[in-house]
Amino acid sequence: MIDDHYQYLLINLLTIAYPLAQSYERRIRFLSQWKAILTGTAVASGIYLAWDELFTAFGVWGFNEDYLLGIYIGRLPLEEYNFFWTVPFACLFIYEVMNHFFPRDWFKNSHQAITFFFLVTTLFLGAYFLDRMYTSICFFLTASLMGMQFFVLKRPWIGRFFRGYFVSLIPFLIMNGWLTGSFTEAPIVWYNNLENMGLRIGTIPAEDSMYLLSYLFILTLVYEKLKTK
Repeated sequence: MIDDHYQYLLINLLTIAYPLAQSYERRIRFLSQWKAILTGTAVASGIYLAWDELFTAFGVWGFNEDYLLGIYIGRLPLEEYNFFWTVPFACLFIYEVMNHFFPRDWFKNSHQAITFFFLVTTLFLGAYFLDRMYTSICFFLTASLMGMQFFVLKRPWIGRFFRGYFVSLIPFLIMNGWLTGSFTEAPIVWYNNLENMGLRIGTIPAEDSMYLLSYLFILTLVYEKLKTK
């Protein structure tokens, strides 16, 4: 049985194992877009790691040392930095696989409605839970990004983005469930319920789904801008 101190590291390895192994697949040639992948990941992860560091300092969430190697950069364990490289790689891989094997835009006629739904919902909940730091900041950021897309950016790939996001939620729920205690005696990453809605999807704070949405939108925005057509 694996030593508990390797649990978070194992999550990172499992997250990237299959996408990395299939990245050389000749039909997709995912790694041929390495500049766009690295730049998109660096931009999005730079923003969210700074957010991560700040929220850790404020006690919004934290890490259980029983499941870590014990190597820290600032207040964040090394595994958390790895997480912000493995997850975007896996999610972009899913996005490109879906685009290649299912080229039809499933949400061509409904992406505006989906964008507007996320905009209105997160704006309302961010305001309603204004006293909850994680909820309000996460939802207001998501509302801002969805508002930019709806009113200004109008990126043509947004329907395919939503499809990739919805598919990515499946492995996200498994891996984030592992992080938040679904398969361990205690959570690897704990959350202060005074700073969120207290609503969980299994063991995962509901806000994490919008955290993922906003993160992936920034990631895809940079990736699509830079990738070779």
